[in-house]
Amino acid sequence: MRHCLVPRCGYARQLPADATGLWLDCLAFPIVWLQKTSYRLQLGLCAIIRVKMPAIARDSSSTRGAADRASLLRNHPLFGELAPPILERISTYIRRRSVPKGEIIFEKGDDGVGLVGVVSGSVKISVTSAEGRDIVLNIIRPGEVFGEIALLDGRARTANATAMSDCELIVIERREFIPFLRSEPDVTLKLMEILCARLRKTSEQVQDVTFLNLPARLAKTLLRLMANAGPSMGKVIITQREISQIIGRSRESTNKQLRAWAKRGWIRLERGSVTVMKAGKLVELAAMNSDLDAW
Repeated sequence: MRHCLVPRCGYARQLPADATGLWLDCLAFPIVWLQKTSYRLQLGLCAIIRVKMPAIARDSSSTRGAADRASLLRNHPLFGELAPPILERISTYIRRRSVPKGEIIFEKGDDGVGLVGVVSGSVKISVTSAEGRDIVLNIIRPGEVFGEIALLDGRARTANATAMSDCELIVIERREFIPFLRSEPDVTLKLMEILCARLRKTSEQVQDVTFLNLPARLAKTLLRLMANAGPSMGKVIITQREISQIIGRSRESTNKQLRAWAKRGWIRLERGSVTVMKAGKLVELAAMNSDLDAW
């Protein structure tokens, strides 16, 4: 047990056996002790730090942390149907990660070290061309996972993952998850279903980009985004740039089409969002797939 070097602090904690140097324990990191620092300043600093710094974790918080992780898995479609003992087991493997809006979670070519699940927020999966143009392949929302390709084959990431909003994520390392999959075939089958669904969606995107004109492609994309957004009264939190990246067209042409629909009252444009007001009109456009000028 080591005691804080600040006089009269009384703060003590267990340090690693190989800890060296002088420690100000109420700060929890090694410092160079300034001999000229006044005694009053030392006491004041210690008092401030003890108010500001979080308390050292106790065993009970570790227990709560494990329970929280198990609760996250229980509410996740990939793991929710597992028996409680299995959930408890896999919860010991996961770690939580908070990511602010705009932060890159991983990039194409990075080592595929694990599976990532979204607890809250949304994540954009994209690739970038040699000219710097982004194409959005998928948007991952709460309850969904990503990074499954590199997880299974152990090779590099195939796309970029970027937080579209502040996100709370769970991460399971490959070295721990692969042995778990071998012992739990139900989870393996569920992961295969996810892979098949992603493959179907990618095939559909290729067909849309190849055969659909801009109005039909844009209408179909807005309808899909609206359906995935859940009970939001038709409102989709997304920028016009991101929409253009999804449909593979320029931002200018996408903006022109959206504004034409907004004038007709089919949609409402707001900063960072699009609200579908008349979904029936978009359904008709998506089904027509003609070269008729819809502007």
